[in-house]
Amino acid sequence: MSIALSAESTIDLPKDLLQKFDIVTVPFTLTMDEKTGLDGEVTADELFAFTDKTGKLPRTSAVNQFQFEEHFRKLLKDHDSLIHFSLSSELSSAYQNAVNASQEDEFKGKVFVIDSRSLSTGIALLAIYARKLIGQGEKVEEIVKKVQARVPFDQASFSLESVNYLFKGGRCSYLAMIGANILRLKPEIYVKEGKMVPGKKYRGSMQTVVMEYVEDTLNMFNHPDLENVFITYSTASDGLVDEIRARLQKAGFKNIMATRAGGTISCHCGPHCLGILYINDGAHN
Repeated sequence: MSIALSAESTIDLPKDLLQKFDIVTVPFTLTMDEKTGLDGEVTADELFAFTDKTGKLPRTSAVNQFQFEEHFRKLLKDHDSLIHFSLSSELSSAYQNAVNASQEDEFKGKVFVIDSRSLSTGIALLAIYARKLIGQGEKVEEIVKKVQARVPFDQASFSLESVNYLFKGGRCSYLAMIGANILRLKPEIYVKEGKMVPGKKYRGSMQTVVMEYVEDTLNMFNHPDLENVFITYSTASDGLVDEIRARLQKAGFKNIMATRAGGTISCHCGPHCLGILYINDGAHN
């Protein structure tokens, strides 16, 4: 049986990795005043420039039910079934829209929608695991079951330069934003039960803060599946990414993939946001 894998553009994988793992994406929409474009076509740099110029945050629009139906229909022309990975239902309406589409008669028993309870390359980790299971000849129902069992262990967290973008997006209060800026705090944000929640607050240069965040994350989530790890960032220097890569190699990770966050995710976290993402449930076959 041929099984397709898909996700929204919020999976934050570049074209080469989408091709490598054979994952097809359907994009969110981004709007900057009168200009509207698709996530993946509108770059994070364009979004940051718009916010710097206007003081406003671009609007993001989730994939709607009709778009999902078209997407599913196209993939099922060449596949018997489809597993779709969605941005956390706590963060977007995309998951419910995908579920609604999957319940149409033509898709019943063929389309399986997974709530990643994560974002960005945290979603990718689950999809890559599904691709591995497909390669091992697992049936679609068993793949969905095994992937869902790993969802609670999907470690997704980020170090931020500031909370200004979170404030503009309504995910941080005015007082918290003012306090963080006055004290020059650089916060950690991690995903818990599908929601973005605050973690540790750091001080110092961004390079120092990020490396402290990496150490703290490895110590806190210390039972990783070492097969895959992502370094995902909105903006970061090559030197910083290389330093993190070396630390992750020392920790024993095998496949270390550095990716840049797409427009939708970058729109909410702002520039100089960087995270390491991996599944924290030990080795898996």
